[in-house]
Amino acid sequence: MDQQSAPPQPPPPSGCFSPCRFIKQVLVGRWFMMFASFLIMAGAGATYLFGVYSKVIKSTLGYDQSTLNLLGSFKDLGANVGVLSGLMAEVTPTWFVLLVGSAMNFAGYFMIWLAVTKKISKPSVWQMCIYICMGANSQNFANTGSLVTCVKNFPESRGMLIGLMKGFIGLSGAVFTQLYLAIYGNDAESLILLIGWLPAVISILFVFNIKTMKISRHPNEVKVFYEYLIISVGLALCLMGLTIAQKYVDFSHVGHIVSATAVCFLLFLPCLIAFREEFTTLRLKEQAARAGRSRVVVVEEEPPLVSSKPEPEIVEVTGGLKGEDHGKKDACCCTNICNKPKRGEDYSILQALLSIDMLILFVATFCGLGCSLTAVDNLGQIGESLGYPQRTISTFVSLVSIWNYFGRVFSGFVSEKLLLKWKIPRTLMMTFALLLPSIGDLLIAIPFPGSVYIASLLIGFSYGVQLTLLFIIISELFGLKYYSTLFNCGQLASPLGSYILNVRIVGKLYDREALKQLSRRGMTRSMVRELTCIGKDCYRRSFLILAGVNLFGALVSLILVVRTRQYYKTDIYKRFRDEMEANEKEMMMMKTIDCDSDKKQSS
Repeated sequence: MDQQSAPPQPPPPSGCFSPCRFIKQVLVGRWFMMFASFLIMAGAGATYLFGVYSKVIKSTLGYDQSTLNLLGSFKDLGANVGVLSGLMAEVTPTWFVLLVGSAMNFAGYFMIWLAVTKKISKPSVWQMCIYICMGANSQNFANTGSLVTCVKNFPESRGMLIGLMKGFIGLSGAVFTQLYLAIYGNDAESLILLIGWLPAVISILFVFNIKTMKISRHPNEVKVFYEYLIISVGLALCLMGLTIAQKYVDFSHVGHIVSATAVCFLLFLPCLIAFREEFTTLRLKEQAARAGRSRVVVVEEEPPLVSSKPEPEIVEVTGGLKGEDHGKKDACCCTNICNKPKRGEDYSILQALLSIDMLILFVATFCGLGCSLTAVDNLGQIGESLGYPQRTISTFVSLVSIWNYFGRVFSGFVSEKLLLKWKIPRTLMMTFALLLPSIGDLLIAIPFPGSVYIASLLIGFSYGVQLTLLFIIISELFGLKYYSTLFNCGQLASPLGSYILNVRIVGKLYDREALKQLSRRGMTRSMVRELTCIGKDCYRRSFLILAGVNLFGALVSLILVVRTRQYYKTDIYKRFRDEMEANEKEMMMMKTIDCDSDKKQSS
């Protein structure tokens, strides 16, 4: 009997595999959580498909271009005003944030689908604005729930991580295009229904896997990120190939099903890496437990590390040891507004919002993201005015989505490399990202055959670069303590810019040119159901204005480059490495204590 009780002595040998323990490790591990976040983000980019189904809304409900642009602006308002989701994440668990986002996503797009299919009476314009704003706002709940949580779990790799996660949102439009062609065929009305129910289902499935964990070292962390990058690039190239092929070849329904299956395979491929890394993590824990006995003396020499962190979960959420006491003093957001901490430490919400750095980011975002959103929302009408067929117009939207992805992962990985190796500020890369779309605007203002293809490439790529860099820069300048709220506040200028540029400038100038064309034909506005403009003059003046706005935003961002160049020359991630070392020592001590107690019980 004594010999039978000997084998259970902890810890088990590293070569002994326990399926139940491994499944538990997967479900609660950081790597599977990242995979689940990838899927949630891949379903959270439905706002980029507005150019595909906007034509259906316009024709079915009889809107003119200004009204359609108003809808587009409310869509951008919902997609970029995430203050509610950020504040909610500060006081509620992550699963609640994701569930609220799922409900809003389904409710908003389902009501739009009912209106377009005439299953309900024609809604007022203000009602449609509320529906699309609600549906688009759900994207912020997915962002806040999954992206912010992942950044807190992998703070030292945030550039690559944010690039990947925002990249999957960038691919979302092209992924949904393949899925709706396979499920419903070429039916834009059914596309609205698909983007209503599918993202909600994904968030519900993984709602309890997304949670903040104690940060720790992993020997293959950078390698894994590059493996994820290779898979996502393969997915992007696959989507690009399918998009181009579907332009020249009429796919059968079976062909669309095969295409969607290939896309889903690549989309779920990161799950295999997550399983592999969770197995590696489990083995490392077992090895650390076995080796813990020899390290107990070293750990006991530094008891302050244990006493300074009585609640590891709280320290983990705040994003650092140094800022904990400071954060408690600033719990009231109305105190110490002018007494701002150093860059990189944890700012309070008002300290960050009232800083000069945030003001500069606000102006640059107003110009850059506002212009890009305006261009993306009008791609359908731009293609129509220049005589492109409907299938080609869908190609423009898919290309924007794909190159949006490349911009996001490029900015995340390349800016990380430039920062770590040569200390080049991310803010400088933001300046170049504001220059690129001005070239795309000029290609639309002064078009030639095929120029819209190049313009969609430049605008989509630069939009992805700007958005990803904005999120990374905010996390680096203002800390992670209130990141849920600050990164949502940081993009508030985007919908404001979209409204002013899209509705007040582009929409008005388009309708003015369309009315001129009607008068030349001896017709009035009441004689036509849909106000349509055809020709190169429809968008010429408005996109020349957008090009100038982008150039102004680039000049403003140079001020931030000058202000932050010294900060980016320092080791901005040192505090997180110190925290990981403290967590490892504490974990080793706890493992050793468990081993000793188990040994006493078994003896």
